[in-house]
Amino acid sequence: MLNTTLDQRPADHAGEIERNAYNVAFTELGLPWYWDIGTHRDLQANAEERERVRIYLETQQAHLLKAYEADFLINAIQTTKARCYNAMTAGSA
Repeated sequence: MLNTTLDQRPADHAGEIERNAYNVAFTELGLPWYWDIGTHRDLQANAEERERVRIYLETQQAHLLKAYEADFLINAIQTTKARCYNAMTAGSA
C-alpha cells in the first residue's frame, strides 16, 4: 500500500513523485533505504534509471551484491517503483 506522504516542494514535481515512488518501493521490498532530495538529485546525473539504481547499489549497498545479482535487484526495484509511480500519478492524468 502507499502509506507515504509526498514531499510538498515546488521544484520538479515529477522528480519528487519519482523519488517518493522509489522510497515506497524500497519499503515494500524490505530495503531500509531512503533517497533524500540530494541523493536523488546526485543520481539523476545519470540519464538512465537502471544505471542510477546500479550506481547506488555499487557505491552504497555493495554488500548486497555478494548475495544477489545486480540485475535481479534492479529489476525488482524498477518493477515495484513503476507500479508505485503509476499509482501515485493515476489521478493526475
